[in-house]
Formats: sequence, C-alpha cells, structure tokens
Amino acid sequence: MITFDQVSVVYDGADEPVLRDVDLTVDEGELALVVGHTGVGKSTLLGAVNGLVPHFTGGTLFGRVTVDGRDTADHPPRELADVVGVVGQDPLDGFVTDTVEEELAYAMEQLAVSPAVMRKRVEETLDLLGLADLRHRALHELSGGQQQRVAIGSVLTAHPRVLVLDEPTSALDPTAAEEVLAAVTRLVHDLGVTVLLAEHRLERVVQYADRVVHLPGDGRVVSGPPSEILRSSSIAPPIVELGRTARWEPLPLSIRDARRAAASLRSRLADAAVPPVRRTPDAAKPGLLAADGVTVSYQGVPAVRGVDLKLRGGEVTALMGRNGSGKSSLLWALQGSGTRQAGTVRVSPLGGDGTADPRKLPAERARRLVGLVPQTPTDLLYLESVKQELTQADTESATAGGPAAREILDRLAPGIDDASHPRDLSEGQKLALVLAIQLSAAPGVLLLDEPTRGLDYEAKTQLIRIVDALAAEGRAVVVSTHDVEFVARAADRVVVMAEGDIVADGPTGEVIVASPVFAPQVAKILAPLPYLTPGQVGTVLTDFGAAS
Repeated sequence: MITFDQVSVVYDGADEPVLRDVDLTVDEGELALVVGHTGVGKSTLLGAVNGLVPHFTGGTLFGRVTVDGRDTADHPPRELADVVGVVGQDPLDGFVTDTVEEELAYAMEQLAVSPAVMRKRVEETLDLLGLADLRHRALHELSGGQQQRVAIGSVLTAHPRVLVLDEPTSALDPTAAEEVLAAVTRLVHDLGVTVLLAEHRLERVVQYADRVVHLPGDGRVVSGPPSEILRSSSIAPPIVELGRTARWEPLPLSIRDARRAAASLRSRLADAAVPPVRRTPDAAKPGLLAADGVTVSYQGVPAVRGVDLKLRGGEVTALMGRNGSGKSSLLWALQGSGTRQAGTVRVSPLGGDGTADPRKLPAERARRLVGLVPQTPTDLLYLESVKQELTQADTESATAGGPAAREILDRLAPGIDDASHPRDLSEGQKLALVLAIQLSAAPGVLLLDEPTRGLDYEAKTQLIRIVDALAAEGRAVVVSTHDVEFVARAADRVVVMAEGDIVADGPTGEVIVASPVFAPQVAKILAPLPYLTPGQVGTVLTDFGAAS
C-alpha cells in the first residue's frame, strides 16, 4: 500500500538529509507506529506519504514514494485526497468550517460525495468518536481534546484507504485516547485501512502496532516487529523499560502480557522498601496562592464550580481530568486574565509580604505573581527571532529583579541560536523559550497547561528537571496534563477535576493508583505493590544485585 524506494529528503540550506536512503513497505491493513526523538524526521516521513513533502514543504525528494500505486512525485496532495487522509499535530491548523457537523462533511463535499451518503457517514462518525452531543458546537468553543477528535473524524468520513496520524492522542485524556485508538484499530481490522501513526506517548499505542518504524536520528529508518525494534531502540514506553530491566523474554507490549510475566518479579519486590520517585516537599514551605469559590461559566454553561485550591511553594501539583472538565478554565482564572464570575484569588509574592488578586493588577505586575504557559506555547511568540523575544521579555520584566531571559533559556535548553525564528524551533525548544519569557518576571506561581504535548520521553525528562529546579527555588508549579506517566515521575500532589469540580486531591501515589484510568503502566503491572515507575524497580533490583 505504501512503498518508499531509496528515498532521501534534503531541505534547502541543510547540511544533511532529514531522511537518507529509506526503503520501507507498509502493507494494506497494517498499523505502522513511527517512533523517534523530536526533530528526527517523523513529520517529514509522514508528509511524504500524501505528497506534502516536497510539494508544499520545499526541499528535494530523491527516490520514489508510491501510495496505492500512485507516485507522489506525479500526484500532488489534491490528487491523493481520496486515498490518503491526514491529521496533523495541531487540529486548529486543519479546520476550514465553523461547526463540528460542517467540518465532518467538508472533505466529502470536495470529493463530490452524494448528500445521502454524506449524512450517513457524518452520523456514523459522530457516534464512532463520541461527538454526537457536540454536532452543532462552534469549533473554537471546544476543548483541545474535542478538537482533536473532530480533526480525526473529518478525515474518516472520506473513507480513505490510508490514514496518516501525527500525534493523534496528544491532547486527549486516557479514556478519550482509548476510544480514538479503538476506532482506528477497528478501521484497520474490519476495513483493511492502512494506518501510519506517529506518537510520543508510546504507552498508549504500542500494543496495537503491527510494525514499528524507528528513526534513530541519522536519517535512516529501521522497521520491524514491535518487540524486536523496541528491545534496542533509543525510545521506549515504561512497559518496555520494565521488561528490559526485568529481562523478560519475549518482551511484553500489553499490560495483560506483562502481568503474566511479572509474577516472579512481584515476589522479589514484595519485601523490599519502595524507593521514592522524587524528593519529598518541605512541609514548612509557605502558601503562595489561595483560591476560594472560583466560578467560571461561558454563556451560562458552568466550566468551574466554586473551586477552592491552595498552592504551596516548593510543591509540584498535577491537575488532571477528562477533556472539558474545566482544567484550562481554572488555570486562566487563577492567572487573572481569564473569565471569573465569582470567587477570590489571593497570591503572595515569592519572598515578599502581603497578597494581591492578579486579576486586579496591571499585566506587568500580575506577571510577577503568576506566570502561565498555554496549551500552544506559540500563542505567546510574536516576534521574528529568539533574540527579539528574549529582549522584549527583559524589557517588560526590568523591575522584577529576576535573571535575564537569555540566562534562563540557556539553563533550560542551551544552544538555541539568537537568530532562529521562534516558530522554527522544536516543540521542546518552543516550550523552553516561553518558560524563559515567563520566568524572567520571577513569578512565585507557574501554571503549565499541557506542556508535554509534542515532547518525547527524553524531552519530558528534561522538563521534569526544569520543574524540579523551579520547585527547589520555592515556586509553586501546577502542571495540567493527561500524561499519567509524566505525572507519576514529576508531581508531589494530584488534583482531579470533573465537570468543573475538584473530585480528588492528595499525594500522587494515592490518587493516581486509586483509578485504573489514571494509573501508570508500572502500577498496573505490579499491583498491589505501590510502584509507579521503572526507575523504582531498577533501583531495588540493583540493590538486590549489590547485596548478593
């Protein structure tokens, strides 16, 4: 169905090709999972399937790419639209219409599908992806996860033979991600659709893959069975890390198989002391933010219902909950620039006295109390170079007394060129730049909304180091996320929201293990033992080895 024959891609001005001599065949009805670190060429590989590379991206493509017998060199994307459906990383970039129902129908209108068939397919897709209640909603009113499901549905209605998905679950909560992946695998198994899927959260998708396509980072592509490729790959989900640590053979890829293999491991770990995932916060740290009765609604629809929340310095809090539960609305209300119909927010300056409501302060003073990084960091980037962004941040924060933005950026992500355009950076670099801009104002409270979107495991580890360093400086950090594996490693405390209310609030180990939806892979495999990460298991096994 998809064939790469000695394909290389070189972008203008680049010293080395992004893809080098790629030979790859993906058969009909196969789900191929594309893995690799950020910036190794996964999006280029996906873009070559429908001709976006090089017809729209520029650069030069050597070799031959064929899809269902059509050579992409001779068929631009518009001539492949009936065969290949593509969903990019940011669903908003692909929307054309105003409402959910209109967006689902748009691709079929372009392909001249009859009205009767269009109506039937729209209804099927609404049910398949759980969008029926949103059919008349404006796309800009939806949460990020809801927008992602609409984007996937908008290509499914055209019934493509090949589906290309770039980070399809990045904005989805665990339950919604399972629903989308179940729908995708149903298309593969029942209809023979070929799926090429790139995803950083491998723990969600690896069990469904028929093939793994690994990009090591030197332009090459290595393809094969998942258990074979992941045993030695530079990137792997927690279940694979645990399997490597325990030396399981064959390597399990599903929780069910891992549970079966883990009986002897659980016996070995049963009497061992469980090492902590991270440092224990200092209980004496002062409170920096107190929210009481915060209420947010949009056009009469409640999003946050009388929430009370207190944040302490030195503590990392994970804010979790399904899509549309009110997480982002709460963060913007705490920051001060978002809607708030009722309630109070009082913030203490880091190392200072007194409290203030950031909503009632000028923007430059509010930034010194609470900084917020939105779901899409590029929303805060509007200048032509990294240097201009950093200089502007320093100008706006001149009286804050904090370090220069460049100094912060070099600490977070060293090596970023001053002349680079902010939108040309990798996702991890964009996040680091926006963090540097916000931290130049020296806020005591930092709110991060879905910061792990688009980040690989290595970049997430770097983000955890950053968050730990901020907490060590006495700041209160809140991370809104659906990434349960990140939470298991990064958070001291978890707050769970549902329908605008806080329904759980407590230490990470207690809250996430109590729910099968939010439990990380290691917790599911080793239950009832209270382990959360492969690192904890590795520490204990290393101690056993040293003792013997």
